[in-house]
Amino acid sequence: MNPSPFIITVADVQHTSYAQQICDEMESSAKARGTGIAKRTPEYIAQKMLEGKAVIALDMNGVWAGFCYIETWSHGKYVANSGLIVSPELRKSGLAKLIKNKIFELSRSKYPDAKIFGLTTGLAVMKINSDLGYRPVTYSELTDDDAFWNGCKSCINYEILMMKNRSNCLCTAMLYDPAREQKPIAREQLQILTPLDEPAVPVGYGTFAQGNTNSNINPTNI
Repeated sequence: MNPSPFIITVADVQHTSYAQQICDEMESSAKARGTGIAKRTPEYIAQKMLEGKAVIALDMNGVWAGFCYIETWSHGKYVANSGLIVSPELRKSGLAKLIKNKIFELSRSKYPDAKIFGLTTGLAVMKINSDLGYRPVTYSELTDDDAFWNGCKSCINYEILMMKNRSNCLCTAMLYDPAREQKPIAREQLQILTPLDEPAVPVGYGTFAQGNTNSNINPTNI
């Protein structure tokens, strides 16, 4: 297996100089696809780096390649891996999945009991999320923290969200619940699922997979 040509690491003060470039790429990518995105300022992105709540990818020459950050809601009960963005020339390279894996690990380390969720219109992001154990859910299963939903105000689809009383929009909601993933299937269920001539073994819940891995990454996880 060839080593990755990228350095993917938790961002810190030395990476704040990339904040403007990251914001510009988020906005231009969303416009190119005609999709909505909750806008973030360079100052906001830089603050996430200073808090150790962001992952950045650089190539071996120090050129920016990708980014994602963590947001917390409802006093840390909910976590969102937001703003996933990859440099245009590197899309479909597998970098987005590497970044998502890293930010997911960071989220689980910092907030082991939190539910991790995301909103996206990108099929590739949905596939990556499902591989990590996310499942599609209704909006009612997400945080009810007004601060989170206020972040949607800068999205071009915000009126649709409000018309539906925050119960639905163009984004697909996906959720990783650590309690659900760790809960074993009941013995009665095992007896149903396991052939009689095979020994029953403890298994966990499966994951829901959908999407197209060849789709472009859309940075609309807010």
